[in-house]
Amino acid sequence: MGFVLFFSLQTWILLITFICIFVMYGHWTFGIFEKMGIPGPKPVMYWGTIARHNRVHYLDDYECAQKYGRIWGVYEFRKPMLAVMDPDMLKTILVKECFTYFTNRRNFRLNGDLYDAVSLAEDDQWRRIRNILSPSFTSGHLKEMFSIMKHHSHKLTDSLQSKAHNDEVIIVKDFFGSYSIDVMASCIFSVDFDSIKNPSNPFITHANQMFKFSILLYIFQGTIYLVTKRFDPFFLSQQPVKMTKKRSIRVKTSLHIESLWSHLCTSDVSCPLLLFLTGLTEHEIISQVTMFVFAGYETSAIALVFLAYSLARNPEIMKRLQSEIDSTFPNKGPVEYEALMQMEYLDSVVSECLRLYPSIPRLERVAKETVKISEITIPKGMLVMVPVYALHRDPELWPEPEEFKPDRFSKENKQNINPYTYLPFGAGPRSCMGTRFALMMVKLAMVEVLQNFSFSVCKETEIPLEMDVAGFVSPVRPIKLKLKMRSISSANVDPCN
Repeated sequence: MGFVLFFSLQTWILLITFICIFVMYGHWTFGIFEKMGIPGPKPVMYWGTIARHNRVHYLDDYECAQKYGRIWGVYEFRKPMLAVMDPDMLKTILVKECFTYFTNRRNFRLNGDLYDAVSLAEDDQWRRIRNILSPSFTSGHLKEMFSIMKHHSHKLTDSLQSKAHNDEVIIVKDFFGSYSIDVMASCIFSVDFDSIKNPSNPFITHANQMFKFSILLYIFQGTIYLVTKRFDPFFLSQQPVKMTKKRSIRVKTSLHIESLWSHLCTSDVSCPLLLFLTGLTEHEIISQVTMFVFAGYETSAIALVFLAYSLARNPEIMKRLQSEIDSTFPNKGPVEYEALMQMEYLDSVVSECLRLYPSIPRLERVAKETVKISEITIPKGMLVMVPVYALHRDPELWPEPEEFKPDRFSKENKQNINPYTYLPFGAGPRSCMGTRFALMMVKLAMVEVLQNFSFSVCKETEIPLEMDVAGFVSPVRPIKLKLKMRSISSANVDPCN
């Protein structure tokens, strides 16, 4: 203490100045929502409002929605973030003013070599890449990839046979995750990983960690370059996909990767402007396929896991779905693309599962300029966040929101749903490009599994689920269920009788 008292006057001035600047900087951005007249939780210096009501961010959104309504303000550390659940505002932000004011998503500065992936690119670069990629997901291309998916769905059902015969408890994601990564790898790279027989495949190991970021990583985002290197193992693993532009593609590739390479191969590399306008660079191609594989794997696997969990907890719904499957494909007949896509109750069940458990719990857009929407002036640079998880559980929009009720999406009820209250794949120009691809993959796998098996809960099944803090909507501990074999005779009996 005596040492402190003998500080020089200059030292005391510097110390007090530093403390004042430190405190002022920690509070500098706070108060913006009070000026805008928008409610929200009170921030803590430097920490903001993170985990104010719940440590899981999308559950925290749900609590805030119940307390503050459909528009509120929060602070992610020092960064103000406007949460919007109002359907009219969402239509303006996601669609009407997408190209003018809300083109870009937030840049976490954690992208590493994937900075030019279509989901991360910005402005003109994003428009160019999306325009080139869009034809890859046409109906014709999807039909050609359907046979690839069927190959892996057959292997999925075969792998489940022994588990059902032995009455074993299964970790659901072990099987659906393997199916998902195999489909993505085959459709993108024309490589069969056979992950069901090789669950230790490094692709699955890396994919499970790719989109999980700890709080410490967010704290240091933009300040420590090394954190961006977490993407390098995935990016570098794609190097075998590269081919010289002067050499023809001699291996059998999927239509998707061929169409990407056609843009690269027809571009004039000696003219950078022409390359920028009409084609993809080699780096851009690798970024797209890397993001497609890993993002597609995780979201599709999560959707299948929660679908199985929801059906196991609601056996009457599962029986009704199996009845539709049996009538569409009698005697466990082969699944056909057109018939699969026309199954109404299947579509309702999948839609309701994605309402309860949207893989991506938030959408984000950054205001490029100050703009006024519905009497609210959003300043330039403001991060606008759409809390999809909370939106899907708004009791005014979805009566009994916690209940699994596929009939919400029946043919009669679907037309009454405001499209901006249901956003599992986003909306507008920056919505998910692979929506139809993902739905086809999920529906095919579930139909073929339910043709042969029924799901049931067991003592190892966690009810309710404890949700994970990091990454997508997913449980902390893996979901465990039991399978029961269905005979051909039982598959043709109306389960309602």
